[in-house]
Amino acid sequence: MSQEKDGDTREAAGFAGFDPRTIEPYVVKNPEALAVNFARTVEQLGRAASAWLAPRERGEKVDTVADPVVDMVKTLSKVSEYWISDPRRTLEAQTHLLGSYFSIWSRTLQKIGGETGAAEEAPAVTDKRFADEDWVKNPFFDFLRQAYLVTADWAEKMVSQAEGLDEHTRHKAAFYVRQITSALSPSNFVTTNPQLYRETVASNGENLVRGMRMLAEDIMAGKGDLKLRQTDTSKFAVGENLAITPGKVIAQSDVCQVIQYDAATEEVLKRPLMICPPWINKFYVLDLNPQKSFIKWAVDQGHTVFVISWVNPDERHARKDWEAYAREGIDFALATIKQACGEDEVNAVGYCVGGTLLAATLALHAQEGDKRIRSATLFTTQVDFTYAGDLKIFADEDQIAALEQGMAAVGYLEGSKMATAFNMLRSSELIWPYFVNNYLKGQEPLPFDLLYWNSDSTRMPAANHSYYLRNCYLTNSLSKGEMTLAGKKLSLKDVKIPIYNLATREDHIAPAKSVFVGSSAFGGKVTFVLSGSGHIAGVVNPPDRNKYQFWTGGAPKGAYEDWVKSAKETPGSWWPHWHAWIEKLDARKVPARKTGGPLNSIEEAPGSYVRVRA
Repeated sequence: MSQEKDGDTREAAGFAGFDPRTIEPYVVKNPEALAVNFARTVEQLGRAASAWLAPRERGEKVDTVADPVVDMVKTLSKVSEYWISDPRRTLEAQTHLLGSYFSIWSRTLQKIGGETGAAEEAPAVTDKRFADEDWVKNPFFDFLRQAYLVTADWAEKMVSQAEGLDEHTRHKAAFYVRQITSALSPSNFVTTNPQLYRETVASNGENLVRGMRMLAEDIMAGKGDLKLRQTDTSKFAVGENLAITPGKVIAQSDVCQVIQYDAATEEVLKRPLMICPPWINKFYVLDLNPQKSFIKWAVDQGHTVFVISWVNPDERHARKDWEAYAREGIDFALATIKQACGEDEVNAVGYCVGGTLLAATLALHAQEGDKRIRSATLFTTQVDFTYAGDLKIFADEDQIAALEQGMAAVGYLEGSKMATAFNMLRSSELIWPYFVNNYLKGQEPLPFDLLYWNSDSTRMPAANHSYYLRNCYLTNSLSKGEMTLAGKKLSLKDVKIPIYNLATREDHIAPAKSVFVGSSAFGGKVTFVLSGSGHIAGVVNPPDRNKYQFWTGGAPKGAYEDWVKSAKETPGSWWPHWHAWIEKLDARKVPARKTGGPLNSIEEAPGSYVRVRA
């Protein structure tokens, strides 16, 4: 009797270290309903495939960019050659990996058996992908998690320890390995993700039906390309709850509209403020809503703000190059400001590639004796691309030549291509979590204005984009004094006006070290400021939110790391610090100006150019 009781107890408890009742949520309760939903899932997947194929079969969609898989295979084959060339080296690498697997398997068996003397597990890795408790508690998923992390680490070491690779090839190989390991994470698959597995069982696969329906919708929305939804786009509209600071479009050219914002103070600074945003994205990142808007805040501080709103180009703009963007963009805006305000001197702001264009234009102005811009503020702007980060992966001669060939067919680069490249820089945050939540969990993303802006990508003219990639990323000609614009060789040493150079500490697009190094290229005084957070949040950081911090210090000379060590940290936003810098240069004020002055307005801000979606 007692033996039967003991047997029942053991049966209920299972292995000493594992309770079989924990697998209950993973057991299919209604196989018939699951089978039906799997059939519906396949049906929706077929719709997604049709949405991808149809525009290509009709000739409406032409894949103009070379397949990155070709470059990835070519790059990683160079790493493989090093390890395969020596059988002993290959055996050591394989033995190391297999030994790690064996150790994980041994620990797993010991935990299942409840052995208290089991070898200690390696310290847990803090990783949002493995937040669910069953990644550790369940032996199956625990084994997968550990094996994946060991394999990913091993793969990265295969690149870092491979000898004979040039720096660019090693950089590319490390990047591609990260993309592969991010894509192959067990968190990205239904049967290897405990949370996904449980949700699929609990809903009898209804989550997959919803997810594949969303996948088909997103491919249709991308007109044959996957337009990964990162937010609920139905909750936002430019000019209604985004980009609503009052103002008017007072001029336009082939490449831009010029917006002047209505004054909010009785007096304004004598020098107007001209903002040159990047054309890779739209300007309203600086005017998301009244609480986050740098534009509105600047108006409230007494600036007369003008913004360049770049066109979303098409085949008509194929030959618009950097000179066109400098002349028909920046110079056109300066002439408009003169007509609207009667002012010859302005303060200018350039953001990201808009700042790079502004810097090149300043060097051109210096040669031409043009002194209209009296100070320049650069937000996360690179003028020296030595330390440009992972975007250099896409900018070697072979890839640029292939890109140029593709752009020649239509006259521009699709906005989705650049959006994908930027997302790949942080794929574990900007791609795979949304892939899992949208298409495997079948969950609609939450509304988020910044992610709406991020998805509102723009096309780029072929001539402009080719010039940018070749002169900045490939040859780094601007910092070397070798860039030619409007027939003149440019030198940033000719730029002697005061520069406020803002970098953000966690920037993955314009790394802080790259921005810092570029400071020494200018010929005048540069005030270098480092903000907390990244490329967007570090810039769009209103004072009343009291978030992040910024660092100030001495002249940006020597090593970036040494500057950071000695810099002074100040809590909160850098915006007031910048405004004080502007006022120190020229604090003269005049009565508030009428928007447009003698110019007739074309339309209300934010204008029509910004509303054209790619």
